[in-house]
Amino acid sequence: MVDAMSLYLDDSGTRNPDRNPADPLPSHGNDWFGLGGVLVRDSQRPAIEELHQSFCRTWGISYPLHSSEIRAKADCFKWLGKLPRSSLTSFYEGLTQLVTSGPLVAIACVVDRPGYNARYREKYGRERWMLCKTAFGVVVERAAKYARRHNCPLRVYVERSDRGTDNRMRRYYEELRTNGQPFDPRSSGRYLPLGPQELRETLYEFRTKEKSSRLIQLADLCLWPMCIGGYDSSNRSYLAMKNAGTLIDCRLPLEAAHREGIKYSCWELQEKKLQSPVGSNRALGQPSTTTSQAMP
Repeated sequence: MVDAMSLYLDDSGTRNPDRNPADPLPSHGNDWFGLGGVLVRDSQRPAIEELHQSFCRTWGISYPLHSSEIRAKADCFKWLGKLPRSSLTSFYEGLTQLVTSGPLVAIACVVDRPGYNARYREKYGRERWMLCKTAFGVVVERAAKYARRHNCPLRVYVERSDRGTDNRMRRYYEELRTNGQPFDPRSSGRYLPLGPQELRETLYEFRTKEKSSRLIQLADLCLWPMCIGGYDSSNRSYLAMKNAGTLIDCRLPLEAAHREGIKYSCWELQEKKLQSPVGSNRALGQPSTTTSQAMP
């Protein structure tokens, strides 16, 4: 029996190119759309699900692990704000271990919205793509490359949303299998994209999953650190995953990471910021306001 590989995907941020002016930026001040999560072999899934179940049992959690609620100590996780410091530290350490101790591989595509608009707004105006089209094409194709490295077919599972969004994700998947990547081959050729035949050989199932799925919850927990890590490489959550070798870049040959690893798309404005004194300190791993805890 073939040991297939599965990609579990969650999203972060608004997929529309134009942010609603009434919606304030998050406290960290960055504006992204991210799509990503975890890759896992089918044979390894039961062990990972057992780690998840054990963590939840330890803390008496009977509801989904939700990254944003945990970070904010809100809603179902409001009780975190009442824990003594030592217990809260133990919770975060356990959460970090859950994400980094299993055979999970974390992968994402993160699109910087200001960078995307600086590159495409004047040229395409209202015909700009939804950011999820870019992110889906990149992350699924790169996950397919990783699956092919391990001689595995690939299933794609996306967290269930509204019907329109679910249908859009399914359409992106079918278009990948039919036509390959949607990007201009002149600009994307340096990434050596898989062709339609290779994608059809590798991608063989698409489904949506409820938040009750343990692997979808782990995708959620892994995605935010990958998003923030593109802006602040000293973020403690991001570093925990990097140091544990959970990030896909850590599993790839160095020369392949730029075309098969985590993709930070439309990053020109962020690269300019890194050339400033403050940005240079961030790039060297200096402390930031986002390093108060290991996970999520």
